[in-house]
Amino acid sequence: MLETLLNNRKHFTKKPYCEDSDNVLGEQLEQVNTDSGRYYKTPAGVLYPSVTTVTGLMGADAIKAWRARVGEQEANKISSAASKRGTRIHQLCEDYIDGSEIDPKDYDYNDFINFTLLKKVIDDNIDNIHMQEVRLYSDYLKLAGTVDCVAEFKGMLSIIDFKTAKKPKNREYITNYFCQAAAYAIMYEERTGIPVSKIVIIISVDDDEVQVFEDRRNHYVTQLLEVREKYRLTYNV
Repeated sequence: MLETLLNNRKHFTKKPYCEDSDNVLGEQLEQVNTDSGRYYKTPAGVLYPSVTTVTGLMGADAIKAWRARVGEQEANKISSAASKRGTRIHQLCEDYIDGSEIDPKDYDYNDFINFTLLKKVIDDNIDNIHMQEVRLYSDYLKLAGTVDCVAEFKGMLSIIDFKTAKKPKNREYITNYFCQAAAYAIMYEERTGIPVSKIVIIISVDDDEVQVFEDRRNHYVTQLLEVREKYRLTYNV
């Protein structure tokens, strides 16, 4: 199945903001995992929390209630499977856009079914790739993280974040996703001087159509700053 998909593979234009931009931006950040979450060490030696860790506070109560309802063992099983699937789909998207070789043995049947739908969204909307999977940070936000993709979406430079889900998501329940993308937009502008006003969340849903949510960075800056302050008060970081 994968071979059939890749026989009609799109070749994406690479448009980095400068030569060797991935290394200029990414190699300076060391990832540090702690009990309280993931951190990144900046070139100045400062530890900034991951934006994913910080925005995770926005859904913490709901996740706690869900874990209590299904039980810790079942919750761990579901979370582990979801994490592994998310990693595989992210890798598929990254390798496909990058033009890298894709080994079918690394993926299962459901991955290929979902990627068939993702591929159409990617092919029809994404091009002029500035970067993928690059570590960024912001001294203003005091946050860091790894952006999925900075590229043109429908001809407009955007932060593009790939997600996976068992069921379709409602826009009002994914504010944390939009805040993450807004943070990456601020980080990218701070590091490169290039503003990115559009954010795009692409969700691969099991046994359903791909969801695409488009919005503006500035719609979520206030909420992002609020959750960053909440994290500072909670963890003194």
